[in-house]
Amino acid sequence: MTVVKISCSTTFQYFSIPEDGLVTMNNSVLESAARSVQARRRIRDYIYQTPLLPSRQTGGDHGSSVFFKAENFQLTGSFKIRGAASKMTSLGIDRGVITASSGNHGIGSAQAAALIGQKLTVVLPESVSQAKLQRIRSFNVDVILHGAESGLAELHAQKEAAARGLVYVSPYNDPEIVAGQGTIGLEMLEQADKIDNVFISMGGGGLISGIGSVLKCFSPNTRVFGVSAQNSAALAASMVAGRIVETEHLDTLADGVAGGVDEDSMTLPLALSVIDEVVTCTELEIAGALKDLAFKENQLVEGAAALALAGFYKVADRCRGQNNMVVLCGANFDHTKIMAVVNG
Repeated sequence: MTVVKISCSTTFQYFSIPEDGLVTMNNSVLESAARSVQARRRIRDYIYQTPLLPSRQTGGDHGSSVFFKAENFQLTGSFKIRGAASKMTSLGIDRGVITASSGNHGIGSAQAAALIGQKLTVVLPESVSQAKLQRIRSFNVDVILHGAESGLAELHAQKEAAARGLVYVSPYNDPEIVAGQGTIGLEMLEQADKIDNVFISMGGGGLISGIGSVLKCFSPNTRVFGVSAQNSAALAASMVAGRIVETEHLDTLADGVAGGVDEDSMTLPLALSVIDEVVTCTELEIAGALKDLAFKENQLVEGAAALALAGFYKVADRCRGQNNMVVLCGANFDHTKIMAVVNG
């Protein structure tokens, strides 16, 4: 038995890791899990501990126990506030922060900054929707509009950080961001008697790297399934290649996980260490899961959340008689787009 001591006051004060759980585990995974334990103590007053809800279909067609980790009920409607709060509380409020995102990361960062008292600048593309712009501005953070799309906004934020001495915060490529997302795994371990399989949507890799690191340390027999959208599968392709690769990005219902991965992203080696299997889903499969969540589970979620359930469906026959956790990452969706699918 390997024991790693963590210097913080929390339920998970020590890692107790069976030796057979160390076969594919490296120091980065251990360090990431340790950061999640520490991050949880810092951010617990700024987030909501989301419920683990049993599926209404548990024991039904798939012969399995299915539970939803409902981050769609998180403050701001997405898990992203966890990582943002983790990063900001690791800095202290005397350090100015800048980030770029017109989506869940931008909204989560803005609310985290408002709650913590952190000085934050958010760079948004000029094409940002007025609804998102108004929501981010409602938290009284500084907003800069720059560039036609998110990639240009991100580059501008990095330049501003260097010029003004600010801390640039990536949506996923940062150890404290990953640690914050990993607090979901700590909650799941307390809420579930046993976790045989967990299904997590893959974008830049921050969510699955954080949760996966925690589970591989505390519950090494849990299988971690990464679920990728066929239309935008940069991390999945990079895992196959063993390095960051460029991929074509087509429109996807799971727009929250769309886009590329930073060339130096820390999430690729973590993903390679903690993910047991990658499942790729089509737009038709994501749409089917969206409808099931709406009509069978009474939950309206974003496409990236439905993607995780679609991944479970594809391997459900192999998961019969087991406890399966599906992470619903958020519910901030374009109403016109999602309702057209649900009602279609």
